[in-house]
Amino acid sequence: MQEHISLQGIDVFIIFTYLIGVFILGIFFARYVKNAGDFFIAGKALPFWAIGMSIVVSDIGAMDFVAVGGSAYTHGISVANFDWIGSMPAMVFAAFVFVPYFWRAGVFTIPEFLGRRYNTAVQVIHGCIWAIFLFTMLSLMLYMAADNIMHTILGWEVNRTIWLMVFITGIYTFLGGLSAIVMVDTVQLIMMFVGGIALLWLSMWQVGGWGALQEQVLAMGPEYNEHFTILLPHNTTGPYPWTGVVFGLGIVLSIAYMSGNQAVVQRTLGARSEWDAKAGMLFGGFLKAFIPLMVALPGLAALVVIPQMTGITELIDGDRAVPAMIGLLLPPGLRGLMFVALFAALMSSVDSNLNSTTTIWVTDIWGRAWYWIKGRNMDEREALIVGRIFTIVLIVSAALMARYIGRQESIYVFIQTALSLFQGPTLAILLLGIMWRRTTQWGGLVGLVVGVAFCFMLNASTQLFPSDNPFLFVAWWSFIFTLILTVIVSLLTPPEPEEKIRSLVWAQVIQDETIQDTLNERVSE
Repeated sequence: MQEHISLQGIDVFIIFTYLIGVFILGIFFARYVKNAGDFFIAGKALPFWAIGMSIVVSDIGAMDFVAVGGSAYTHGISVANFDWIGSMPAMVFAAFVFVPYFWRAGVFTIPEFLGRRYNTAVQVIHGCIWAIFLFTMLSLMLYMAADNIMHTILGWEVNRTIWLMVFITGIYTFLGGLSAIVMVDTVQLIMMFVGGIALLWLSMWQVGGWGALQEQVLAMGPEYNEHFTILLPHNTTGPYPWTGVVFGLGIVLSIAYMSGNQAVVQRTLGARSEWDAKAGMLFGGFLKAFIPLMVALPGLAALVVIPQMTGITELIDGDRAVPAMIGLLLPPGLRGLMFVALFAALMSSVDSNLNSTTTIWVTDIWGRAWYWIKGRNMDEREALIVGRIFTIVLIVSAALMARYIGRQESIYVFIQTALSLFQGPTLAILLLGIMWRRTTQWGGLVGLVVGVAFCFMLNASTQLFPSDNPFLFVAWWSFIFTLILTVIVSLLTPPEPEEKIRSLVWAQVIQDETIQDTLNERVSE
């Protein structure tokens, strides 16, 4: 196989037109950023269609195209469950339970809500966990864009590509905040769908259709027998057994991700109305239904196409499967368009993680320290200045760490394993905090701290689960453990004062007429 792909003039024109266009579009929205609310939640002015498209593109930028295609190449079609079982039902649940509640509460971040519901310790600890994870994701995406796309396809030097990404995404995120990110994301989603559908069609045409693909892959040997099984047996040694997918993914990781992930929820917090917040999440769920077809199937088809066209029987790194398919199947012009789609998927992840990490640092970590030192919260202007400073500091730091963080055998499994180390406890205290008024600050604090510690213990106990990567089981059992622990500690500690939890518990917000009047006044301001 040709080591690097030569682009034609039309491809280069499409690529640079896209990059310049995105850069200009992002800078255009800087005129609308006057304060911290504009920077972090777009001044609560986002329409539902932009929210839905941005949610999808930020998610698939992180874990689809390259990573899901690579996982399908290595493990089979079962990875599609992360969109079908692991996204759509959870997005419907989030739209009707968590999203309207968060929007009405008027918070900037999920840790901020937990701080109000429990105490500052829970806010800071949870904020630190998410800040570390999102920073890791930021570095990972920078490296993946530079190495798995630019270097693999074009042969561009990795370090220079990383700093090019830092410059483009850093500038429009620094100037335009969430408004710029969301509007750039809408353009990126259109590009991804056009390029993704083109790659899917050409992949299926090359292998002769779905039936021919199955026949050819299964003929390659018994190790590929489960590549076309959507729900794998419980005792599989791979990372996606059906029990883990249904319980760990369908009940815990998916709901925790769509309801408690700052990069996802932040878009709904910027909605211009509660209806737009809910509709945006539902629209995103509809769009997610098409993602596995565009990203998993080309990765699966690579098992046949790459040996046929190059003679290479197996790739050392499955995450290079989709970039290789782009070079082998797409003609000039369409190749440049698909390259833009793939690059856009990763760039959207970079800007999303950058803005969300900055929001958490300013609101839940630096903001708390500011209050302790000065005895007051930052005003809107101070928060805007600090937010822009952190934007630069974080993206430059992520670029410096990218080579060290980005060298993972399977990007998708790495991401899901990292999420499983805290998503179960997070969902447990979030759910109890909203649904059960008897949950106390000490129950939430002990549940979060001990629950996360329990996650690390389960992940290190390799003999407990049949899977070599037991992150789905870790998420499920840590969720159950934290639920029980939080309930026990809450019952053993004094209940929270009524004035503290007023408007922070679901039943009160929905049923109390006084609270509803107050919230309606807040919405109209």
